[in-house]
Amino acid sequence: METFAIRSLDFTYPNMKKKALDNIDLCINEGEFVVICGKSGCGKSTLMRHLKTVLTPFGERTGDIYFKGVNLDYVDDRTQSSQIGYVLQSPENQIVTDKVWHELAFGLESLGYDNKTIRLRVAEMASFFGIQTWFMKNVTELSGGQKQLLNLASIMTMQPSVLILDEPTSQLDPIAASEFLKTIKKINDELGTTIIISEHDLEEVFPMADRVIVMNEGKVIIDDEPRNIGSKVKKLNPDMFEAMPTPVKIASLLDSDKSPITVKEGRKFIDNIYCDYKPKFVRIEDSRDEEDKKFNKNELAVKMKDVWFKYEKDGKDIVKDLSFEVKKGEFFCLVGGNGTGKSTTVSLISGINKPYRGKIELFGKKITGYKNKELFNHNLGILPQDPQSLFVKKTVREDLMEILSGRGIKKAERIEKVEKISKLIEIEDLLEHHPYDLSGGEQQRAALAKVLLLEPQLLILDEPTKGLDAGFKIKFAEILEQLLKREVTIIMVSHDIEFCASFAHKCALFFDGNIVTTNTPNKFFSGNNFYTTVANRMTRQVFENAITCEDVIRLCKANEKQMQVTLA
Repeated sequence: METFAIRSLDFTYPNMKKKALDNIDLCINEGEFVVICGKSGCGKSTLMRHLKTVLTPFGERTGDIYFKGVNLDYVDDRTQSSQIGYVLQSPENQIVTDKVWHELAFGLESLGYDNKTIRLRVAEMASFFGIQTWFMKNVTELSGGQKQLLNLASIMTMQPSVLILDEPTSQLDPIAASEFLKTIKKINDELGTTIIISEHDLEEVFPMADRVIVMNEGKVIIDDEPRNIGSKVKKLNPDMFEAMPTPVKIASLLDSDKSPITVKEGRKFIDNIYCDYKPKFVRIEDSRDEEDKKFNKNELAVKMKDVWFKYEKDGKDIVKDLSFEVKKGEFFCLVGGNGTGKSTTVSLISGINKPYRGKIELFGKKITGYKNKELFNHNLGILPQDPQSLFVKKTVREDLMEILSGRGIKKAERIEKVEKISKLIEIEDLLEHHPYDLSGGEQQRAALAKVLLLEPQLLILDEPTKGLDAGFKIKFAEILEQLLKREVTIIMVSHDIEFCASFAHKCALFFDGNIVTTNTPNKFFSGNNFYTTVANRMTRQVFENAITCEDVIRLCKANEKQMQVTLA
């Protein structure tokens, strides 16, 4: 039976000529696990929001959507609330109560269930999701991963027949994201719940899917089984190929007709290449190791010495005796689990919070010695984890103009700067949109443009690649590279270890309020079991320190060439 049937669906946002959805025809069957992917702004979120009436965006729509054979427009709110579960990107935007147990019960209370039924379902879901140990906690005490799990459990207490998830792992660390997706798969397998999920990071979710739907410019361009997607994307939409899982990319770039889609299959693929001979080249020489020696000669941009911080006087310490240094012109990445103190550390560097012990210096001067106007005038720029917190105007253009006001810059020059940054960040087509009407990735780009207009010497980025498609991540890396050439210092907090492995100068692992290890990416990631890249997990039995697709390809090509020379 069809859970959803979408017929000739077109949708256009107000005051826009281009369609956000263009002639969508889709059927999603009962019990399927469907992944929707595509570049940021391709229409994924817009399509998914049309599957629940209360979330449908305002605009001009034609076509029909059927839920279990009934036109969605005629399915009452109670049925939609109980049968169609929806998990948003940001867990904070969906939690409505103060206690974990109350959040689990809230949906059932709203639907008018009796206390006995509510207690039974809440107990059942708390057990299924392993929430018993933090059942009585305040929601504010939870980590990002726990909040997202609570959102999911709260929806599942209503026993929906379909679960829609819009980039649910974008704010989770890699381990929490993996556990969350395994839970989603368990719900699909054991409860028969239909899953519709959009994701930019396809590494974990790709092998779980029954179908993968690829969208581009509001249209469905590919709808097939996961194993067939890589070759089709490479042919029909090469820009999207970078988003494919690492095993798919490596096999394809080595011109193989095989299509491994999991790390296990990828490992077998590599083993088969070297089953008859031992490779000569097993190590990558990383130029960033030499760059690190050069950075040691640079002056300090940031220095933290014996820093302690807690949010409440009688609360527990969040940052504990933290000391580290970042050199001028360095790209320094902080990775680690949710709730370990990374974002709090960023708030200390930016002066938003103040430590009760220890000292912080920016460019050789105590942070307490800066006045606010001086600190944010060409010295410091911050891209927060929630980009919406930067938007204060009705259009993106007005927002960008606003950041330049009061700086003695003539209007013509301000307009020129806004046009230039809009072109660089690829948001020219979004300037007349309300910032809140943008997708998560588009909001991230607009917020980045606003921060870059400050022309800071120290740029602090908190989860900047969240919501960005794979193609724009490469563009984003190029933008950062241009800033680094101008000796701008970049500190980035990120769960995107693939991005950190590819582009950072140095990475540090945060745990329990402190940094436990710091090194160049190659040395940092090749020594880890869990906090490492897919390429490293896939090839470590053959190669010693390959951490990116490019590393693996280089070593495979070098060994292939060596073998040809030997045979000749």
